[in-house]
Amino acid sequence: MPADPEKNPPTVTPVRVVIALCLVAPFVAMLWVSSYAKVDPAFIGIPFFYWYQMLWVLISTALTMLAYKLWQRDQRARKGGAST
Repeated sequence: MPADPEKNPPTVTPVRVVIALCLVAPFVAMLWVSSYAKVDPAFIGIPFFYWYQMLWVLISTALTMLAYKLWQRDQRARKGGAST
């Protein structure tokens, strides 16, 4: 007996792709060291190498929050529950 597509939504959806990109972006940015292994441009006397990494701490926080909120919304939609 074939599965009902309405009861089994697809596993890979555009929202889940966005969630994955939000979570992978900081890793890619930090692992690509040659892109930020330099001194200039300095920001208030702090070399680029350091302030770039600290900026990614803030960006990673925002992207993780976004991914979490999207995941919650996706799970509510899959269960057919009311939004809270």
